[in-house]
Amino acid sequence: MRRLSRAVAFLLLLLPLALAATTTMAAAVVAKAPAAAAAPPNVTAEMAKGGCKAFADLIAASPDASSTYQSAVEGGMTAFCPSDDAVRAFLPKYRNLSADGKAELLLFHAVPVHYSLGSLKSNNGPMNTLATDGAARSFNFTVQSQGDAVTIRTAAAAAPARVESTVLDKDPLAIYVIDAVVEPVELFKPAPSPSPTPAPAPAADAPKAGNGKAAARQRHPAPAVADAPGPAAEDDAAPVDQKDVKKSAADGAPCSRWWLAAALAAASALV
Repeated sequence: MRRLSRAVAFLLLLLPLALAATTTMAAAVVAKAPAAAAAPPNVTAEMAKGGCKAFADLIAASPDASSTYQSAVEGGMTAFCPSDDAVRAFLPKYRNLSADGKAELLLFHAVPVHYSLGSLKSNNGPMNTLATDGAARSFNFTVQSQGDAVTIRTAAAAAPARVESTVLDKDPLAIYVIDAVVEPVELFKPAPSPSPTPAPAPAADAPKAGNGKAAARQRHPAPAVADAPGPAAEDDAAPVDQKDVKKSAADGAPCSRWWLAAALAAASALV
């Protein structure tokens, strides 16, 4: 009886220790269990809050675009959402696209990589988008940065789309507002190249100072000179020439008579 009492007492002493050990082990198991993964952010909800509600509504209305956007977030994504004003201006073109074309256009505005604004500035060049489907339908655009300005350019638009603000930049998702809808060349014709500016025509030389007479002669040319007189005119002038000869001989006559008188006087003196 005494042995049984001792055994019961011993078990009663061990029971609290066993309970404490069980509690500790359970707490350790709970601590080691991984925490439930946070749900990825809702892309269209974030766009709507950041000023791109019109673009978010277009994504929500396209089942293909909506599911692709939401599934791509888990692996990292950068979205460029056009502002509401830009979407409203583009709606006439958007409505002319087929259902597949609309989905491709919406997917063309996202890149399957998370880019912070700083890394976006340092990654200038072509980028594949969620719409890229092999080499035949590349659906890529070119990112260019200069200073703090980041732009997106394609051959289908004469002017690039410019990044205006940041809606969200937290891994795995970045969303930036742009000022225009980006048009892929797979859906729209290439924009015409700007025509070169023609060179200005050379200015006419201004007349120099002091050259007024020459300018007057150009404005009022002198009358044409008559042809030189023919032989008949020379015959008419002959009497005038003969009269001049007789006059010259008469002028020289006194000089000859003076020399004759002097010679006679000299001869008389010698006799």
